Amino acid sequence: MWVKICCIQDLDEVRLAVRLGATAIGLVSAMPSGPGVISEERIAGIAPHVPPGIDSFLLTSLTQPSEIVAQHRRCKTSALQLCDRLEAGAHAELRAALPGVSIVQVVHVIDRESVAEALAVGDHVDALLLDSGNRDLAARELGGTGRTHDWQLSAEIRERAAAPVFLAGGLTSENVGAAIHCVEPHGVDVCSGVRTAGRLDEGKLAAFFAAVRAA
Repeated sequence: MWVKICCIQDLDEVRLAVRLGATAIGLVSAMPSGPGVISEERIAGIAPHVPPGIDSFLLTSLTQPSEIVAQHRRCKTSALQLCDRLEAGAHAELRAALPGVSIVQVVHVIDRESVAEALAVGDHVDALLLDSGNRDLAARELGGTGRTHDWQLSAEIRERAAAPVFLAGGLTSENVGAAIHCVEPHGVDVCSGVRTAGRLDEGKLAAFFAAVRAA
């Protein structure tokens, strides 16, 4: 199963994540809230050294295509993770401007409206990432909350969406097996569940991969 380790801080964390089984790593640029943010300069320094065959994701909170394109050209990752909602037509602009870059749209699963949102955008992206943020709060949550959401809604999205589904939001070695059995996602994404005091914890990471393999 595809597994993305997010909130990567440096090359030591890249090496640890890949050694234990990661198929993708996430690099978090400026966000209105949440953990793991690093500078664009650090992202640009890490991205070229991610091993071949491992996807590098730029997590962005930007919503204007021109700004996202400029940011990606500074950071040079292999994939874009769009953490906020974009206007109609924006995904087509990004695809035209960034050929060969995978485009993954985050949908924060809250209620039935989240299902409709995911189904509407699924035709326009390479994958959907279902997370547990809330864009309507004063300090917008665009990921890294450490909370789970209603996996039954995520399972419905996975069944009906045109794009592959990745599952995020509060996953740990204790619950990822149940999440996989419920949602049957293409992959899973984890940040806080494999960290101690903000750093990747080798023991937690190993336990997480063991739980994924067991599921």
